[in-house]
Amino acid sequence: MANTTPEETASAQVGTDHPPATPATTGPASIADPGPLGLAAFALTTFVLSCVNAGLLKAGVESIVLGLALFYGGLGQLLAGMWEFRKNNTFGALAFTSYGAFWLSFWGISKFFTPAEGTAAGDVANAVGVFLLAWGIFTAYMTVASLRVSGAVTAVFVLLTLTFLVLAIGEFAGSTGVTRFGGWLGIITALAAWYTSFAGVTNTTWRRTVLPTWPAQQ
Repeated sequence: MANTTPEETASAQVGTDHPPATPATTGPASIADPGPLGLAAFALTTFVLSCVNAGLLKAGVESIVLGLALFYGGLGQLLAGMWEFRKNNTFGALAFTSYGAFWLSFWGISKFFTPAEGTAAGDVANAVGVFLLAWGIFTAYMTVASLRVSGAVTAVFVLLTLTFLVLAIGEFAGSTGVTRFGGWLGIITALAAWYTSFAGVTNTTWRRTVLPTWPAQQ
């Protein structure tokens, strides 16, 4: 037994009355994959807001999104991002933490932003456009990184990049039609994210590939 590995020692002790006082291994404890949670939180919140942007729901009910933006899209993704850090997944950590912060900022802007007296409506629209454009730029470079994740994840990021850019153009141009088109793109993005979340949780639960995500070639 002089050359016994920690794993062999732990295996030999299974079923004994006296388990070891300290863990047999020193590696990090395994945790569940936070990806399906982060994607589901993103998808649901995006879907509801995009229904407003697409004109399927009246703009007056936009506040219904705020609860989702705070608790599910915001805090849910933020938690998923922290767990991705725990799993040493830089891409997932950055993506979920950032989009969680996006939804928290959306909630904060909707609740607290009040233009200064005398601010023109066009200036407010331009500010919103810059906000959306900046997120489009971030999403665009995350799309490049997503190419090494999976085809399903890349599809989500390509669609989201287009959604942010079209919505930004809609704000800059003051065009309801362009904004509605961006809303429809957002709905498609949400469906793609839902599929990716669905595939992740189903494949993990069934312990085999039920729904393909087209893993990237390493």
